[in-house]
Amino acid sequence: MPWMRRFWTTLLLAAAGLPVQAGQALVAVAANFSAPMQGIAEAFAADTGHVLKLTPGATGALYAQIRQGAPFDVLLAADAETPQRLQSDGLAVAGSRFTYATGRLVLWSPQAGLVDDQGAVLAGGGFQHLALANPKLAPYGRAAAEVLQRRGLANALAPRLVMGQNIAQTYQFVATGNAELGFVARSQVMAAGGSAWVVPEALHAPIRQDAVLLRHGADNAAASALLAYLRGPRAMALMRQFGYGGDGP
Repeated sequence: MPWMRRFWTTLLLAAAGLPVQAGQALVAVAANFSAPMQGIAEAFAADTGHVLKLTPGATGALYAQIRQGAPFDVLLAADAETPQRLQSDGLAVAGSRFTYATGRLVLWSPQAGLVDDQGAVLAGGGFQHLALANPKLAPYGRAAAEVLQRRGLANALAPRLVMGQNIAQTYQFVATGNAELGFVARSQVMAAGGSAWVVPEALHAPIRQDAVLLRHGADNAAASALLAYLRGPRAMALMRQFGYGGDGP
């Protein structure tokens, strides 16, 4: 297929550092990855000349927008299932999906000393509200719900839950005091004060975050170059600064 040949040619050129014609790509970005992606977009523009326009949001909401015809060229999801579903739907380029990062879940409070390093505060009380992202829309919310199930606290804490539509809104609930503590992405609180428990990965399914080239971006050189760039050393270093690791960068 001609578009597939162009896709892989652009990836090879970008990986080899060879010049490609500057362009623009519209990128749908999982809310938890918004901050590191801002830095990556700036570095990408400086290194390639390509410009990225970023639209952050909950992965489930972004999926719905893509299904409804939103002209995104690339999706950087907060899970692996959504890009796979888009490929099955025929809305993403087969063979373009890969894990760009693995996220870490954190129980965080801006109050020093409230959250201990074992998460025992969840069973001990001492708070009125616990924030988490909507498990139906946000992979970090699903991971948080799994943690509560594993700890046997899902039913007991249900009346105290405050649900954000995405991980960015969940963070805001905690940061503004609408909830004393909440499950957020480690990337959101790397430089924050307060107290935190980095949730052991054994307590929830891995938060594999996959990228995929969408059908709208199949002939977009900037979109293809971005997917190659995300696997390169500069993007990986920026991701690590925000606490990402695992199978991806």
